Amino acid sequence: MANVFARQPSRSLAGVGLSLAAFWLSGMALAADTLKDPRPFEAQYRLEVRGWPGATITHRLTNEGSHWLSDMRFSITVARGQEFSRFAVNGDETQSLLFNSSYSVLGVGDSYELNENDIPSLDRQTALFDLSRRAGHENCIESAPCEIEFVNQKGRDEHFQYYVTEKNTNAPDTIRVPAGEFEALQVSLIDIEKPDRLLQLHFHPDWPGLILSAVYQKEGSRETQLTLTNFNPDGGTAP
Repeated sequence: MANVFARQPSRSLAGVGLSLAAFWLSGMALAADTLKDPRPFEAQYRLEVRGWPGATITHRLTNEGSHWLSDMRFSITVARGQEFSRFAVNGDETQSLLFNSSYSVLGVGDSYELNENDIPSLDRQTALFDLSRRAGHENCIESAPCEIEFVNQKGRDEHFQYYVTEKNTNAPDTIRVPAGEFEALQVSLIDIEKPDRLLQLHFHPDWPGLILSAVYQKEGSRETQLTLTNFNPDGGTAP
């Protein structure tokens, strides 16, 4: 999330990749087509934060019977972090059940946990899945963006706007990353209180929760970048 990217460096590595796009779409009407069902996968991302060594983030989406688990974690010499969320999917609706976030930098860190009663909308990890699943199914354009709500790791409400950018109306957009070439949906997010900060993400339209790339800009300068380097579908064929 954009405000997470803007934290001091000691918190950035621990939070930036683990809390990308924690969003809840508030009151948006869906198109007639059905949203994609979740599909388990494992992915690795390359995280680059200005002023810090690069890191690899491992992201797993797994089915646990009646609910799903989205888990992100990384570890480098000076820092480590993990963030996971359990959530339920019922048709087009997603419900947060449990959220946990922890980080450590040079042996000093903190941890947070929210249960279902602490999350009036969605937690940020579940909302990563929900946004990628819903994006493109609402009429959210740059001149008329959609409103987004979610809770951060402390259970505090956050408010953003988002819109979808389509470069080619005659064929699906594509993006090339180290993991390969994929169909992509570009989503731009703006902090309402800090409009000079922009978070642009590319999602795959058929794999909810999978990030292809993410770039955070502050006053026009790139601060953080996340790129998909490896993708392993669980029980299926990679797109």
